[in-house]
Amino acid sequence: MTDQTLKIIPLGGLGEFGMNSMAVCYDDSIIVIDAGLLFPKDDLLGVDLVIPDFGYLIENKEKVRAIVLTHAHEDHIGALPYLLKDVKAPVYGTPLTLGFARGRLSEHGVLDETELISIQPREVLDLGDIKIEFLRMTHSIADCIGLVLITPVGNVIHSGDFKLDQSPPNRNMTDYARISHFAEQGVLALLSDSTNSERPGYTKSENYVRQHIEQIFYTCTGKIIVACFASSIHRIQIILELAHKFGKRVVLIGRSMKQNIAIASDLGYLDIPEGVMTDIAEANFLSENELVILSTGSQGEPMAALTRLAFGKHKDFTVQENDAIIISARVIPGNESRVSRLINHFCRRGARIYDESQWTTHVSGHASQEELKLMLNLTRPQFFIPVHGEYRQLYAHTLLAREVGIPRDRILLAETGDIIIMQPDSVYIDGKVPVGRRFIDEGGIADLDEFVVRDRQHLSEEGVVLAVAAINKATGRIEGIPELVSRGHVQKDEGESFLTEARKIIIDTIEECSSEEREDPMLLSDTIRAELKRYFRKQTGTRPMIIPVIFEI
Repeated sequence: MTDQTLKIIPLGGLGEFGMNSMAVCYDDSIIVIDAGLLFPKDDLLGVDLVIPDFGYLIENKEKVRAIVLTHAHEDHIGALPYLLKDVKAPVYGTPLTLGFARGRLSEHGVLDETELISIQPREVLDLGDIKIEFLRMTHSIADCIGLVLITPVGNVIHSGDFKLDQSPPNRNMTDYARISHFAEQGVLALLSDSTNSERPGYTKSENYVRQHIEQIFYTCTGKIIVACFASSIHRIQIILELAHKFGKRVVLIGRSMKQNIAIASDLGYLDIPEGVMTDIAEANFLSENELVILSTGSQGEPMAALTRLAFGKHKDFTVQENDAIIISARVIPGNESRVSRLINHFCRRGARIYDESQWTTHVSGHASQEELKLMLNLTRPQFFIPVHGEYRQLYAHTLLAREVGIPRDRILLAETGDIIIMQPDSVYIDGKVPVGRRFIDEGGIADLDEFVVRDRQHLSEEGVVLAVAAINKATGRIEGIPELVSRGHVQKDEGESFLTEARKIIIDTIEECSSEEREDPMLLSDTIRAELKRYFRKQTGTRPMIIPVIFEI
């Protein structure tokens, strides 16, 4: 042992679902675990992606020795291209994880300058003072791993995302033997997935989904449309096998679906039954009950293939009566209204909807309470730190830890940005590093800052008022009647009286200004903005964005 300390700094994922990323620091070395993104809610107008602020890593980029990926979901690898633009380090992951990451890196032009190193469960990565052994874990995606950080301070286990599935489709079980091995050696701290810490019992196996979807295949007399995440290789395998069993053909729609299936198949993680796949041209000659469509868009994304099908806008397929729509994915919080609208439009076309509200078309990839307690009992950590989830899930996980006998003073409830200090006999928080979010508009030329996003929110909620006034440069007097243009603020007929009064306020404000103030258009604009803001707040209770425009003539 040593009197030196290990620092663990969550850069995202503690206090929110998504943006999972963590820095592990020892001496002059930093290891990054995951680099995930967050899909924005509807209030972040025009924002496509939200990623962590990697400022801490950029400031210490010469110390970053490695980036280790636990699995290939977007909330763990989606921000990787943005991190690698500023921080150059080798990236380690299992073959499927790197296969999915490779496409994203290529799209962002950083693939050629990135070293991708494939690893396997039970392999040990030697990074000097820190060694990492990779643990096979089960999750809703194949090739998922947890990590054992073997450090001079002690062994730290990071579970990654996991559930304890006893019958996974690929038969690759969680490596209980290695977990127990390290438990016997002694685990200083366990960092464990808290996503389902409020859900009692056990999470059902992926094979449980097969039984219910098979019933739909038995009863459907039309075509079957299945929407799931393109990364859900286990779920896709189930659909392909059922299609083959029932003599149906599968056609893929959605770029990411085609890309991910090709990658998984090439790497041997997807076994495609012979003759089950078809293309759109051949699908047009099949009868309706012979066809299975595997589609992206389970979250109701506006431009996704499933949305085009729901609105009758897809160029190759139409949804008809007796068709079955299977939504085989969790609805991410914030997307409920989009998915509900999608279902409404499928119902208008006479289709039968199967989702997790009434059918088991999806099971979680995360451990529920009894599995989380089992993980705590398997590892028997000296200290426990919940990760991955909002504060309520992190807190609920601490209660489970207390149930299995971990003392309250050995449980650390940390948040994003906290500097977690680990020593051989103590774990505590000592300060914070600057953390935040970066808003990405994929069609833009630069990141969106918080002020742009705030302005968009303001415009969407309160509207905008454009106030145009002409000032005679020679006399300083106002020329004509000021023009007011209101959008998204008050209705035209009802608001006309308010706008008439507002024009008078502009005239009075300008006349009350000194000649010196009138000669400064910026100062005059600020004065008009302040007076109009006060007027609208008093008369209508609203706070529109006010944009004065001063013309000098």
